Amino acid sequence: MNSEMIKEKLRKFAADRNWDVYHSPKNLCMALSIETSELMEHFQWLTENESQIIMNDPEKASEIKDEMADVYLYLMRLADKLDVDLDYQALIKLKKNAVKYPVELSKDNAKKYTEFH
Repeated sequence: MNSEMIKEKLRKFAADRNWDVYHSPKNLCMALSIETSELMEHFQWLTENESQIIMNDPEKASEIKDEMADVYLYLMRLADKLDVDLDYQALIKLKKNAVKYPVELSKDNAKKYTEFH
């Protein structure tokens, strides 16, 4: 299934429930932030190692997958409302990041590109 198919399913899901009136860009952005926070909550207070192995717990893995899907769905709905092709924009952003983070300056460090100069 591709992004456009998911957008169409989301449009129908919202339309069937008459939720389109609530799905303004502002509200979708807020919902996206809330869902992202709910995802983050699963990792709060974990050590680095615990965060690496959390998916070994089937119950936690299921909850995390659900939260990740919520984040994705709200982002897709927002993209649809704002007429943004996320697949295309992701490729553009990857190209921009390649310029900001050239291998010779960014390999083996986590510095932000503004710290390179």
